[in-house]
Amino acid sequence: MSKREVPASVKDARLIKKRRNQMIKGAIALFKQKGFHRTTTREIAKASGFSIGTLYEYIRQKEDVLYLVCDRIYDEVRERMEKDIDTHQGTLESFKLAIAHYFKVVDELQDEVLVMYQEAKSLSKESLPYVLDKEMQMVGMFENILKQCVDNGVFHLNEQEIRLFAHNIFVLGQMWGFRRWALQKMYTLDEYIEMQTNLLLKGILEKRS
Repeated sequence: MSKREVPASVKDARLIKKRRNQMIKGAIALFKQKGFHRTTTREIAKASGFSIGTLYEYIRQKEDVLYLVCDRIYDEVRERMEKDIDTHQGTLESFKLAIAHYFKVVDELQDEVLVMYQEAKSLSKESLPYVLDKEMQMVGMFENILKQCVDNGVFHLNEQEIRLFAHNIFVLGQMWGFRRWALQKMYTLDEYIEMQTNLLLKGILEKRS
């Protein structure tokens, strides 16, 4: 799935990156507060610190901003996961550490994850498949971890079960962000990580008996 290039009339790559970073930061705050459809490009420009005319030097339409936001969020989550998670050890400890690292990344990027979860559906039919494919790549990281654990005899799972558990882990991490209004009143992050990890392991390890 190829990345959709967002055209800019400015040719300076460093300036494009700088302005779009400002744009993404401002848009995330607005999308969280008002939603994508109720946010105007004028408001995005103001939150980004420049004029509406300047905004349109870096995008062509409002949906471009949402695409850039979702693309950046997935990139940041994936990069942090790749930095912190070892997908090749295939041990029980590495599995537990992977879950903990992922949940902590979601905690650090709560606003971004919430916006992504709520607003990705507003992407165009040309943009949405690319963004969803990036999500599947992150799910794939947990599939690889589970496969390594199976290869090492730590878990006994078939291919279908591996795929489902990988999706479960991914969604449970996101849930800490989009259900935070309830969950964070009941659990600390460490408590949430420990309980969800134990529940996942209970489901996986019970297959041995």
